[in-house]
Amino acid sequence: MNLSSKNQSGWLVLAVMCISLFIISIDTTVLNLALPSIAADFKATTGELQWVVNAYNLIFASLLITTGALGDRYGRKRLLIIGLALFGAGSLGAALSVSTIMLIAFRALLGLAGALIMPSTLSILIDVYRETKQRAKAIAIWSSIFSIGAGIGPIIGGLLISSFHWASVFYLNLPIVIIGILGCVLYVPESKDVRTPKPDFPGVAFSFVGVVSLVYAMILVGEKGWSAPMVWVSFAIAVVFITAFILWEKHSPHPMLPLEFFKNKIFTGANVSLTISAFAMMGCMYLYSQYFQSIEGFSPIKAALCMLPMTPFVFVSTMLSVRVNRRLGTKITMSIGLILSGLSAFLFSQTAGLHINYGIVLLVLFLNGCGIGLTMSPATSAIMNTLPPNRAGIGSALNDTTRQLGGALGVAILGALMNGIYRSDVGVLASQSGLSGAVMETISGSVQSAMVAANGLNPNLANLVVETSRQAFVNGMKEAFLVAGIAMVLAAVMAMIILPTKDKPVIAAAIAVE
Repeated sequence: MNLSSKNQSGWLVLAVMCISLFIISIDTTVLNLALPSIAADFKATTGELQWVVNAYNLIFASLLITTGALGDRYGRKRLLIIGLALFGAGSLGAALSVSTIMLIAFRALLGLAGALIMPSTLSILIDVYRETKQRAKAIAIWSSIFSIGAGIGPIIGGLLISSFHWASVFYLNLPIVIIGILGCVLYVPESKDVRTPKPDFPGVAFSFVGVVSLVYAMILVGEKGWSAPMVWVSFAIAVVFITAFILWEKHSPHPMLPLEFFKNKIFTGANVSLTISAFAMMGCMYLYSQYFQSIEGFSPIKAALCMLPMTPFVFVSTMLSVRVNRRLGTKITMSIGLILSGLSAFLFSQTAGLHINYGIVLLVLFLNGCGIGLTMSPATSAIMNTLPPNRAGIGSALNDTTRQLGGALGVAILGALMNGIYRSDVGVLASQSGLSGAVMETISGSVQSAMVAANGLNPNLANLVVETSRQAFVNGMKEAFLVAGIAMVLAAVMAMIILPTKDKPVIAAAIAVE
């Protein structure tokens, strides 16, 4: 095969990987825009809405490393096709859901499918693109597609929800899945490494129980408060199983997460920064869509258009990040990105209200978009370049795990912070209005439930409930954004401390397992 045909083949593979990645990237943000409609249809509480989001994120994050290893061992293309097929089945089931529990269950299936898809896409790119500059460019495009998908997801969702039922956001995945499967069959070469260790199933079990218990505890804090016994039971289970996971990984002959990887400062610093960045980004996105629809009163499409400008900001900054990273190094590039995202969260925490000037929103989106672009791509390249080629699956899976786990914790912790303040602030209605316990429980469930409850009250009381619940949501959201901003700045400081001053070619040597 001549050089021209190799390049053409490589770009076709990249196109198929981007299509496969696209459905994962739009899935979370497109769902965020549907949350108010889902809450109204199913009378879902804030905690249930968090599980609708996190059922996907947790399954995804818990299985990524294992599915990455399975792809390395048994075939990355094979797992990618299986993942796409399951994603189609999960999307159909989610679209047909008739209850919150059913929707959460199919979101979990989508998480399993995503865990099969995402590490396979990056591993296949690492195998196809061997030359350093071409690989960096391919990873930058891969990263930008993920960010673009997340950015235009609300637009697609807004158009669909405004014209059809919220279930249409899941039907959207079906034609994309078919195109992805056909592209894999026609253009993607199979790649694997039979020397890859067997999957570490005990490690998967320990980590899964530990992480789910931790997220469950945080969601319960928002609903029940710190005094609830189940909160501390869940935290205790999380500590026990996460500790067991670490001890097991130290002594397992085939660890799910080789702890020696973290001896490399670039690997550690990039993963820590990615986790905290995703924590803030996903937690904030979870709140953005609800704010624009339930507080500002925008339609789904108008709310989506409000968030649209972030997409080109992310794309441009991601593509520029390759040059910036080459000139300034990973440490400086990532730190700048994290600080920009932190400033955006801080700005929103200080300016958001029942009504906000869109010029401020635009500045917030600009800062956040540029921050994401300057963080994600350099961090991904840094992580992948620290690993030998035969561990590409584990490397890409860990890269994705940091995003999803950070995102799940962001939705849980920032959502719990917002929900705790919301429930406390709407509590004053009980003494001011004489509302019954059942109505107060509905109002305390979520701001969307409060709007539904207000429809059955007399006009004066309904207005009081609506204004109090909206202000309570804003109060909680502002505190959540402030915490997100502080977390991003701390991540920038950690990146400056942990990452070496100059990037070094660290592929293979120190941690090769040939």
